[in-house]
Amino acid sequence: MNVFELVWAWLTDPENWQKNFRDLGIPARILEHLTYTGLAIVFAVMIAVPIGIYVGHTGRGGFLVVGVANWFRALPELGLVILLVLAMGVALALQALTIVLVALAIPPLLAGTYSGLRNVDPEVVDAARGMGMRERDIVWRVEVPIALPLMLGGLRTATLQVIATASIAAYMGLGGLGRYVIDGQRFGTLEGYTMMAGGAVLIAALAIVVELTLAGVQRLVVSPGLRNRKFSRRETRVRTKPVEKTEVAIS
Repeated sequence: MNVFELVWAWLTDPENWQKNFRDLGIPARILEHLTYTGLAIVFAVMIAVPIGIYVGHTGRGGFLVVGVANWFRALPELGLVILLVLAMGVALALQALTIVLVALAIPPLLAGTYSGLRNVDPEVVDAARGMGMRERDIVWRVEVPIALPLMLGGLRTATLQVIATASIAAYMGLGGLGRYVIDGQRFGTLEGYTMMAGGAVLIAALAIVVELTLAGVQRLVVSPGLRNRKFSRRETRVRTKPVEKTEVAIS
């Protein structure tokens, strides 16, 4: 049997999908993986989105936001997890993992929110102010709806990155689909390598399913006029035709 047949046999083995004395089963590992991902994304949204909205609306601190986002991207996830576990203790491994995943999710969320609001046509914002709208109403009723495609794009990017990185939970004795990769490497046998490949396939499949789900959600919540369009100031300006001069004959 070649490697593809071995992986397929492992994925279709009913024993791997059931709770038994060796493992919790693939469904339980998927649930653990989604739990780590969802927890990190919730905290990252609570941190990054308000900051991105404030900076994008006011224009203050934009340079600092870009710098912080780039700094967070440069963090080595596995090294940071090990450092936090050593500092906080194995009993707080889940908290350490969550901190690392939140740090990983913040840059794309922050960049998507900030860029979305900064790309809103200033003339639209000025028109809203001219109508007497308060700043809070301008943010939530004008800027955020227009910026929603970029904001959701940042959410999708952050979620995929967290799903891929959540595999490091297995290094700290936690669960998730990374358990198959780490345990398979530890065995060092053909069965172990098959488990590693199967775990990698499951992680990739989970990422694809989540991406398609978020893409469907984005299609539902984003206005049809904003889908698949690149807005510029020139495109959003109201174009008027010049008034043609006509001569009136007086008899």
